[in-house]
Amino acid sequence: MRRLLCLLLFVLALPATAGGLLDSRPSSTLGSINNSADFLPVREAFQLSLLQSTPQSIKLRFVAAEGYYLYRHRFQFRAEPADIALGAAQLPKGEQKHDEFFGDVEVYHGILDIELPRPAADQRAFTLAVTYQGCADKGLCYPPETERLPIDGAASSANAASAASPASAPGKAVWSWRELALFFLAGIGLTFTPCVLPMLPILSGVVLKGQVGGWRGFNLSLAYVLPMAACFALLGALMGLFGAQLNLQARLQSAWVLVPFALFFAVFALAMFDVFELKLPRFISQRLERIAGRTEGGSLWGAAVLGVVSSLLVSPCVSAPLAGALLYISASGDALGGALKLFALGLGMGTPLLLVATGGAAWLPKSGPWLVYVKNAIGVLLLGLAIGLLSRVLPGQVSLLLIGALAAGVGLFLGALEFVYKAPRERLAQLLGLFLVFYALACWYGALSGQTDPFNPLARPPVAAIGSPGKTSTAQWQTVTTPGELDQALADARSAGAPLLLDWYADWCISCKVIEREVLSDSLVLERLQGYRLVRFDITASNSEQRALLDRYQLFGPPALMFFGKDGVERAEVRVIGEISARDFAERIAAANDRI
Repeated sequence: MRRLLCLLLFVLALPATAGGLLDSRPSSTLGSINNSADFLPVREAFQLSLLQSTPQSIKLRFVAAEGYYLYRHRFQFRAEPADIALGAAQLPKGEQKHDEFFGDVEVYHGILDIELPRPAADQRAFTLAVTYQGCADKGLCYPPETERLPIDGAASSANAASAASPASAPGKAVWSWRELALFFLAGIGLTFTPCVLPMLPILSGVVLKGQVGGWRGFNLSLAYVLPMAACFALLGALMGLFGAQLNLQARLQSAWVLVPFALFFAVFALAMFDVFELKLPRFISQRLERIAGRTEGGSLWGAAVLGVVSSLLVSPCVSAPLAGALLYISASGDALGGALKLFALGLGMGTPLLLVATGGAAWLPKSGPWLVYVKNAIGVLLLGLAIGLLSRVLPGQVSLLLIGALAAGVGLFLGALEFVYKAPRERLAQLLGLFLVFYALACWYGALSGQTDPFNPLARPPVAAIGSPGKTSTAQWQTVTTPGELDQALADARSAGAPLLLDWYADWCISCKVIEREVLSDSLVLERLQGYRLVRFDITASNSEQRALLDRYQLFGPPALMFFGKDGVERAEVRVIGEISARDFAERIAAANDRI
């Protein structure tokens, strides 16, 4: 049971670290129905601002929201009027992304700074048209978007600030309440580590001086927790500024940076496995301990001083997961968001002390061997983070082999191959270990078979690639490219009393290719689509008429699948936006059939 608790704390220890650093491809399934609200409008997903304009160059900044990325090859920059010649845009190296349809492409997550040389001899004011295109990790591709920024002929950075696009106005924070909640839970999880939990009774004795319970005890503990959380918040703000200035996310695409960072987290993982111990230098720790010893407990001021000192004393114990959180924050480049996230982390770490102040130490679990399992769990998470970083520069098959090795190691730790009698509570952990060992074998087999997806290491070849079923299904689709043609197809289906499935497609949409190959060619999907008119709206050109049609149907871009009944009215409650698996889409068709 203790080992199961250790695995449960997987979710609590580093919830945010993997979110921004381990993303590699869109999710294969989306469970919600009519999930339009899951995606941001294009100018909120990708915020463009004019940083500086000088006689020599123009500096732009894109901030892609979490879970969104921009394509390097889709950027275009032109001046209006066209006789103002701009130099070639200077873009940093992007993250390598291999797609089986489009080959190797480069993408940008987080913050992207672009420098655009301008002719020194021509200092006229003009309008800069910036064209870009991006996608969401969940499987939605936005049409190419063009924004226009006025460039002042005076060419001063002060004027540039006032000339920025409205979409780039500061204050659109790169954080959410969900992230803050996850960091708060992470702080609670970090409390249950071998060098933090045993400190709580000691700290409560020093801070509270026996004044447990009541408002006095609560105020003292709060005076201790808030300064400790404020120290973490200051660190988060500094790392947010550090990331914004140095654009760490863009620099985390080079093997020369990714490999050392991966080794950095692997070393921290070894510390979690007690290979060596992380400590502050002795001359620093002794001074902090002397300050704590001289501080008078039982007063609000004394509790605040102890909170600041404790944040420094405890830091080496939690430095491994804290380093992952700081890397995540620095990649976002959001100082306010970084401060709030680490403030929530500090509040989470201080919550158990508030419980002690309210109800006494009896509310807390006792120290024991289970704390070692918690620390080992954090070490496993750090190794997973290291593999996630290396996956950006290693071939997909090698990454899958490493993931399998990590899963096998955890499975063996849980006693998967220990053929001895175990207590009933330990058998569940052993069963989970066996599952992880089998998953590791699947990863190794998939890697040796050329697979790269850890969520589906034993993927079968799609039906369309095997034989004629995929080709036959493609031939049944009627492709239209104008609103008039679509209206005519809908009218024909309504006149014939036939339901209609509308597929929004574009050649530049990777997820559209995935749906075409893996979903719409599935035998069960084809069976349930019998009797449907199949219409595909090709929005590859992304002209003004087609974009107006997107607005009419309240879509951000492809892919999207819409069901129309025999009466020609859309069944919006079963609309699909983004990628979806063949099985889930077959269930969606069944739900649509009940409404037609």
